[in-house]
Amino acid sequence: QVQLVESGGGLVQAGGSLRLSCAASGRTFRSRAMGWFRQAPGKERGFVAHITWSGGTTYYADSVKGRFTISRDNAKNTVYLQMISLKPEDTAVYYCAAAREYSYSAPHYDPALYEYWGQGTQVTVSS
Repeated sequence: QVQLVESGGGLVQAGGSLRLSCAASGRTFRSRAMGWFRQAPGKERGFVAHITWSGGTTYYADSVKGRFTISRDNAKNTVYLQMISLKPEDTAVYYCAAAREYSYSAPHYDPALYEYWGQGTQVTVSS
C-alpha cells in the first residue's frame, strides 16, 4: 500500500510559479514511475508529466512542455512538479500518481498505468 500526499498548491497570478510536492509512504517508491495529472472543472483528468523510477527519463504534455519540470528525490520519497509561466488554463486540481512497480502495462500518459493516487491539490491561476 502506498499513500500519496500532495502539497504546494495555491492561488497565483498569471506568469507566476509554484512547486508541487508529493510525498509517498512505504518502501517501494524508488521502484515506481510517477506521474502528475490534472483535472479542471467540467473536464476529464488529463496527463501532465511522468518520470521513470530512476528519474532518468521524463515526459510532458505538449501544453506544459518548457514550463513544467518533474523531478524526484528517492531518498525523500518525494516527487515534485515545478511550474513556471503559469497560465489561467493551468487552473485545476493536480494529482500525483504512482505506477505499478517496475511496470509499464500502459503508456505513461494513461491513467491505467497508475496504481495509487493522491487526494489532489488545487492550483488556481488568476489573469
